[in-house]
Amino acid sequence: MMKLRPVKLRFRRRLRRGQKQVESLGEQAGAELEQHLFRRLGNLGKVWRFISVWVALLLIIITGLIVQLAQLGNQYQTLQPVAGGKFTEGILGTFTNANPLYATSPVDSAVSQLIFASLFTYNNDNQLVGDLASSYDVNGTGTVYTVHLKPHLTWQDGRPLTADDVVFTYQAIQNPDAQSPLAASWQGITVSKKDALTVTFTLPNPLSSFPYTLTNGIVPARYFAHLKPTEWRSANFNTEQPVGAGPFAWSALQVTNSDPSTEQVLIALKPFAYYHGGAPKLDGFVVHAFASQRQLVAAFEDNEITAAAGLNMVPAALQQNKTIQPYSILLTAATMAFFNTQTSPLNDTQVRQALVRATDVHGITAQLGYATRAVREPLLPGQLAYNSKYTQAGYDPAAAKALLDKAGWKLGKINNLIQSSIREKNGQPLSINLVASQDPEYTQVAHKLAKQWHDVGVQVHVTTAGADDLQNILSAHNYDVVLYGISIGVDPDVFVYWDSSQDDPRSTRLNLSQYDSKTADLALEAGRTRLDPKLRAVKYEPFLKAWQHDAPAVGLYQPRFLYLSHVTIYGLTSHSINAATDRFDNVANWMIRTAKVTNPAST
Repeated sequence: MMKLRPVKLRFRRRLRRGQKQVESLGEQAGAELEQHLFRRLGNLGKVWRFISVWVALLLIIITGLIVQLAQLGNQYQTLQPVAGGKFTEGILGTFTNANPLYATSPVDSAVSQLIFASLFTYNNDNQLVGDLASSYDVNGTGTVYTVHLKPHLTWQDGRPLTADDVVFTYQAIQNPDAQSPLAASWQGITVSKKDALTVTFTLPNPLSSFPYTLTNGIVPARYFAHLKPTEWRSANFNTEQPVGAGPFAWSALQVTNSDPSTEQVLIALKPFAYYHGGAPKLDGFVVHAFASQRQLVAAFEDNEITAAAGLNMVPAALQQNKTIQPYSILLTAATMAFFNTQTSPLNDTQVRQALVRATDVHGITAQLGYATRAVREPLLPGQLAYNSKYTQAGYDPAAAKALLDKAGWKLGKINNLIQSSIREKNGQPLSINLVASQDPEYTQVAHKLAKQWHDVGVQVHVTTAGADDLQNILSAHNYDVVLYGISIGVDPDVFVYWDSSQDDPRSTRLNLSQYDSKTADLALEAGRTRLDPKLRAVKYEPFLKAWQHDAPAVGLYQPRFLYLSHVTIYGLTSHSINAATDRFDNVANWMIRTAKVTNPAST
């Protein structure tokens, strides 16, 4: 026990010494914390502000560099259209024949225009230019046209395209057994081959507008050599594997739904790499034909198709969609109300003049929903021979009423107290039948005309007809007035619409007014047989003057072709075109994709 006591004492001394050391270290640590931490906490805010300033400055420098690099990129790169992409066009109608000798419907004509090339076409200024042809010459009398083909032309199957194919195409059109709807325009013309690249057309009479007839597609002769002319219209070539020289070649055909009311046809086309105008920019083109407008609109709404053709106005369901791009392209055509000059009461010039005076053209065009140009004479503004001196009489209801009074048509009375709003003559009311297409635009215009004419005392019965019925009515001239659109084109040769010979049942009967004027006939014939433009304009002047006085029709406006698209179509211009299919004149250069492209000037 005695030995343990010293040990315990030493242990206690060491414990107390350790405690004092711990206390000393704690006091020292506290002093250190007080001196180095707690006393400096007041400077922490200054440090954070310092750090924040440098971080902000660094962010500004980085942001500036990013903006500068972006600006430099924009300087050297721009968003531009580029090649690629497949284009699908929806169109109202049915597909029956791609052969340009027979294609007349909107779908057939569209497919034919994409596959086949023609001797001549139109540029972006709607001027006639060579397609397969490089140029043409005409002799001094205007009766022989010599067309020169471009060298090294090829069909889509790789075979050479020569003058033999051109000669065959036009001789096939002329052959009555072939039954081409183009035949009427080619009677009496001799087509012959001069050499492999030269074709001559010999006309029975001079015709200054002849080059404008050379815009139909050319077909390869060898595909029809083994067939009889009576078999050409139904040849497999026309619907299974047509071969042309246009920008797109046939790829495939798909038909869905056997019911004609719901049938859909898809014609897939591929770019022709050796197209003489340069390989198309698009990767492919699909024509999607719809039997009904409802199907077409639904497919467009669902983005199943890129663009829609065949509609005359933007459907109500699409009018609020700001992403849709409507292309409203004026046609070199004229919508007119044609008066049947051979039936009462419109066989009276004063009555026709009164109806012209009673027509408010501006009031009609203002309700169309698109910009257009008024038509006030048988030629279009800007066209060769157009002369503003001979425009039709302007809107003047008072003058219209005076003309009707002078013609003996007076306002009658219902009784002794109430005056009738309809004029009478010899106990008969001044009543006419106005026929128009069932198309919504034409129906609207027809009823507007009826209201304007009623305001001067004319009773108007409006009849609307479907496409087939309307054609029968036109052929028989079974109307008092018909609201209709005629294609005029670039050249002022309107012989087919106003010469008295074109009322003959053996002709196309496109003289819808049954207009018969010796003065007009002579001027129309003289104008189309002169080659010098200035002389042509002089020769047409008596026709324009007679038309103004005789008032065989009242001009209204130029119609349009409406093309709805989900994308911007680069290459599709908004200049006037002569027919709906002329939208494809520049289709080889259409583009629908964009990408940033380095500016060549910066490299």
